[in-house]
Amino acid sequence: MLSIFDLFKIGIGPSSSHTVGPMWAVYRFLADSKDCLDQVSKVKVALYGSLALTGKGHGTDTAVLLGLLGERPDQVDPQQVAAKLDEISATHRLMLAGKHEITFNPDQAIEFHNETFLPEHPNGIALSLYDANGLVLHHDQFFSVGGGFVVSKDELSATAPVTTDIEVPFPFHTGEELLKLCKQHNLSIAQLVFANEEVLQGSMAAVEQQLETTWQVFHDCIERGCRTEGVLPGGLNVQRRAPKLHKELCSRPEDSLKDPLTVMDWISLFALAVNEENAAGGRVVTAPTNGAAGVIPAVLSYYMRFVPGSNQQGLYDFLATAAAIGMLYKKNASISAAEVGCQGEIGVACSMAAGALAAVLGGSAEQVENAAEIGMEHSLGMTCDPIGGLVQIPCIERNTMGAVKAVNAARLALRGDGTHRVALDSVIETMRQTGMDMQSKYKETALGGLAVNVVLC
Repeated sequence: MLSIFDLFKIGIGPSSSHTVGPMWAVYRFLADSKDCLDQVSKVKVALYGSLALTGKGHGTDTAVLLGLLGERPDQVDPQQVAAKLDEISATHRLMLAGKHEITFNPDQAIEFHNETFLPEHPNGIALSLYDANGLVLHHDQFFSVGGGFVVSKDELSATAPVTTDIEVPFPFHTGEELLKLCKQHNLSIAQLVFANEEVLQGSMAAVEQQLETTWQVFHDCIERGCRTEGVLPGGLNVQRRAPKLHKELCSRPEDSLKDPLTVMDWISLFALAVNEENAAGGRVVTAPTNGAAGVIPAVLSYYMRFVPGSNQQGLYDFLATAAAIGMLYKKNASISAAEVGCQGEIGVACSMAAGALAAVLGGSAEQVENAAEIGMEHSLGMTCDPIGGLVQIPCIERNTMGAVKAVNAARLALRGDGTHRVALDSVIETMRQTGMDMQSKYKETALGGLAVNVVLC
């Protein structure tokens, strides 16, 4: 079983698949190479497919360098990243895994193979360590499969699934199984997930502590995004909008009495703040990806700040329910835009947020499943075509739209009794098939759609 915290990972922007994943891949590779690190004279990193095509804009080269330094996505200080990179560039020296200094020129050591897609997955990375005589000390390939998840070539090609000794009380693999378990044991989706999570984490206290940490990162990210002004890095000269919108909303609170839809502006603000921080390489939570990191925090903040009766237990239930829905997509389809387009990121985040909001607003398991289905059904076919290979246009605005759509989906589902014609499992399978049929130029390669047409205009 996946954990809640597999879906909600703390990391840095701008991309879970192109930044967080590669950093973990390099970190894992060096951990596997610990017995030969003191013999290393040269490092070679090769990026393939989508990792190469949009790697510069997504910070993949930065992630590789940080990983080689021994940094982890959940622990690296975003404020220190620029200084670390400048030192490598100025000295052409690198402290491998923080332990062994080598000569290192990033321009020569990191190769971008734009034309080559490895057969296993669009996001491929190969790493090699050499001794002073040019002999290979260690070599491996990894694939960043979305949401910060990383698998080695051997793991991806294994005929049998990796198993653990931990057995959870309520394993589920489909939405249908999840609903049956809830009905059979008279549990909400959140209660069922918590029963599993307690086993995985060792205690409910440990689960709640991690949930509170996740919420704190959400909250801090929104706060930073609302006060940090300026232009986002990358060359598109995108002006941060969250600070101005925040000032406007705070300066005229009476507007909410005149226009009930002002709450939508707050939801959009929360999403803007998070994804502008993500675009700037700030601290975010993959939810379930960085490109869609603003949807769930925005909807959860709406619940915590605007819904009467919201409380800490509701926060826990929201995240547990969202994670359960995310697990279904991760198991049965994909949360990688390089595999299935942006429907696997914004679409999945919208589905997760919609179901979670329906749950904390009092919805039954069937209404939660309906809300999640609505959130994805109307996101099917969404392409990933980032202009300039940056997680900015259309990514930032898409988070606002995904958040508002999630609220609408939850409210629509709560107006019914949970009965609906299209099952969540059917929508997940349709999303998977649609992603497989989608041309590669629309899947995080910046070779089609807005990425081409806007630049050419």
